[in-house]
Amino acid sequence: MDPHLTTIQPGGGVIIHLEKGWGKIRRWYLSTFRRSYVEKMAGLRKGDFNPCPHPVLDPRDLKFYRNQGGYYWLPQDDPFKWRDELPFARAGLAELLVMGGGLALIAVLCLVWGLNQSGLLAVIPWAVFVAATAICGIVVWFFRNPKRVPPNDRHVVISPADGKVVEIEELAHDDYIGGPAIKIGIFLSLFNVHINRSPVAARVVGLKYRPGKYLNAMRPESARENEQVSVMLEELATGRPMIVRQITGAVARRIVCWVKPDDELAMGEQFGMIKLGSRTELVVPHEQNVQLCVSIGDKVSAGSTIMIRFR
Repeated sequence: MDPHLTTIQPGGGVIIHLEKGWGKIRRWYLSTFRRSYVEKMAGLRKGDFNPCPHPVLDPRDLKFYRNQGGYYWLPQDDPFKWRDELPFARAGLAELLVMGGGLALIAVLCLVWGLNQSGLLAVIPWAVFVAATAICGIVVWFFRNPKRVPPNDRHVVISPADGKVVEIEELAHDDYIGGPAIKIGIFLSLFNVHINRSPVAARVVGLKYRPGKYLNAMRPESARENEQVSVMLEELATGRPMIVRQITGAVARRIVCWVKPDDELAMGEQFGMIKLGSRTELVVPHEQNVQLCVSIGDKVSAGSTIMIRFR
């Protein structure tokens, strides 16, 4: 684990500070008025000490620190497990509530204002209403979390992200791969699903974080200069090494990655997301039996589109 990855969202942000502030209020309320609940959750809690900077009263307190190991609750003991089944990314629920809810409130206020105006005075509230409604729709659409069914084929590597293939490069040598490799770059627009998924059934070997710039993710140099998290994987069936690299963009500046070394991921399982537009790279060994299944310009879907086939 990279020592800089002390939370699942290393880049910080306004929303994460709001959530942490709300967490303080929530923990004070639970400790003061719901002591029996706190005692019950403490009895169900598993694992050793987690390096959270605050008390861990229930699973919500681990949201930003689940990649640190230690405390955890079994799924049947987690009263908030249902949030994983929502059609929206759980890691983006706060943004959805703050941004989407704020825009929806503005739209409602402008609607009421516009209905009570006439003539030229009605133009401004109606214009703001249309703009706020449209942007709210984009925010809701951005954080959607559709179900995906990976192919039943252990010889393929599937896409780790939704978007468009913008780069395919043969690398003479990659240090982690240990030899020649193929790198596939995927650009994610504001309208793509931004959840990242494991390209194969794999074990997480390590993670590396690098702070950086926020260049347009369409540009190849963004892969070298932008903030990024590299997830090093080892395929369970073959031991084949692979890398999924999460890279920020000009608009998206919040990488989320909640896995830790030794975690095992099923093919297509979610492990993170990038909020509001970005780039994802897939690096696989360039073996003799490798067959590239995508071309530049192709649109791909995380968890379902076949990128590579090992014949």
